[in-house]
Amino acid sequence: MSAPYEVRAVKHLGEFRLRLVFADGVVTEIDLAERLAGDVGPVFGPLRDPVFFARVAVDTELGTIVWPNGADLAPDALHARALGVP
Repeated sequence: MSAPYEVRAVKHLGEFRLRLVFADGVVTEIDLAERLAGDVGPVFGPLRDPVFFARVAVDTELGTIVWPNGADLAPDALHARALGVP
């Protein structure tokens, strides 16, 4: 059984915007431009390139979104953001 916050689908909407679908049916659009501003470190740095950012995918084993360089985001934090939880 999966957790309600696991990501089931992702669609790149342009620039740094994504549409996410979670296991519990919650659908949200997020803009990660602000998250990628400032010092983000070596793993998230490549995501500043919109072409690379667009290569986002769902890792069904982790239940979250990932990029080819191994960068990923915590699915529970993405779900909380979708629900408006700070």
